[in-house]
Amino acid sequence: MRSLTMAAAALMLWAVSPFFFVSQPPSPRTPPFGAEVLVLGVYHMANPGRDVFNTQADDVFAPGRQAEIAEVIAVLEKFRPTKIAVEARVGNDAVPGRYAAYLAGRHELTRSETEQIGFRLARQLGHETVYPVDVAGEFPFPRLAAYARARGRETEFETLQGEINAWVKAATAHLASHTVLETLLFMNADNRVAEDVGFYYRLAHFSEPSDWAGADLISDWFRRNMRISSNVVRLADAPDERLLVIFGAGHLGWLRHNVASDPTVRLRKLAEFAPQRRARENSRTDREQAAEKTPA
Repeated sequence: MRSLTMAAAALMLWAVSPFFFVSQPPSPRTPPFGAEVLVLGVYHMANPGRDVFNTQADDVFAPGRQAEIAEVIAVLEKFRPTKIAVEARVGNDAVPGRYAAYLAGRHELTRSETEQIGFRLARQLGHETVYPVDVAGEFPFPRLAAYARARGRETEFETLQGEINAWVKAATAHLASHTVLETLLFMNADNRVAEDVGFYYRLAHFSEPSDWAGADLISDWFRRNMRISSNVVRLADAPDERLLVIFGAGHLGWLRHNVASDPTVRLRKLAEFAPQRRARENSRTDREQAAEKTPA
């Protein structure tokens, strides 16, 4: 009798909520497993000056730099991207519109990395469009600076800012004496990416229960990059999709982390497609470090 009662109860529960026992089919927007994502961190070639600290780029239209960008494109082509995602506001048709005009011969490339790398590579691969994936986000840096001043931690805060400013200057100096590809390998190296993310986490220490200034800044930054990552993954329509993401290097560590943590996609890196150049670059760095340690 008891088993009959339990069976009857289960049947009633199934009748009231048929999805209790039968799982719902996946959403049509759920990406299939197996897509690959290469996140390329770049310096801003047009020097827009929108970041707190900015790498200073020389003229990308100089013949030598144009040849170097062609080299970057040749390396990225080895990844065989099926779609190219760029740092432009999602839902804004301006960038795809400029790309369409570029294909039609009605738009001259600007200095931006979106066009110099993204547009040129997309056209070379026969892509019909490029995909904006960026979103707006908060970055309450003035609040963080005010917190440091109010707590008597200005010197500590300025030291941290000095470290990131030194990193940006190092990237600028590197670009001045290296090719574009070598500089991108330098900026996308695992140790550099880890240092950048670590800097953000150190800013989170400027917090306390009465004012989470640093923690809130990192949370806002993570939220923005998580939304960007979501936009990227939604582009994957097939298991063999290969998505190239071109973004400012400040986003690189966060986007890499998000992609690497997502079981539906596989993270790829620039160095995988330029192994010989990476080896030469590492050798040069080793020589430079050895020279610095050698007494005059």
